[in-house]
Parts: sequence; structure tokens; C-alpha cells
Amino acid sequence: MDIKIEAVHFDVDKKLVDFVNTRVKKLENYFDHIVSSEVHLKLGSASDKENKITEIKLHVPGKELFAKKESKSFEESTDLCLEALRRQVKKHREKIK
Repeated sequence: MDIKIEAVHFDVDKKLVDFVNTRVKKLENYFDHIVSSEVHLKLGSASDKENKITEIKLHVPGKELFAKKESKSFEESTDLCLEALRRQVKKHREKIK
């Protein structure tokens, strides 16, 4: 699976990139036909504590799956996105069987 990570309005460190890569690759345990994924890490309004936004788009044959979550850390919002995508992937897998 090809994973593209884009940080909007800030520089992302290697530790966060590695974290996102390992977590997104775990989705292949649920469905092996994931073609690629796009991860967008954004900072929301500075006045809000929960201003770390993660958007993940998965490209699977015939469909795109998407999740967007906001929390106080990128790790937490990434985990929330991946949990939502895990459910979507399982549902998609069951549909095509």
C-alpha cells in the first residue's frame, strides 16, 4: 500500500510520520486490496485545545473510504480515524463477498 502524508501549515517530525505509517499499514490486516492512502494532518484554530485534525482517505477497488477526526494530539486523532476506517473496511469487505 502506498501511503502519502501531508502536513498542512506545519512541519511534521519523523516520529509522527513513522507512527502514522505503522498504524495505517495495520488496516491491511482487515482488507488486503487497499491500493493507497492519503493522510492530511492539519492544525485547527489556535484557541481550541482540540485543534489537531487528521483526515485519512483510503483507496480501495471501486470505492474511497474517508474519515476525519479532531482531538488534542495527532496520535489520538489518527487512532480515532483508523478505528472509523477499520469499521468501514470491514463493512466494505462483507459487501463484496
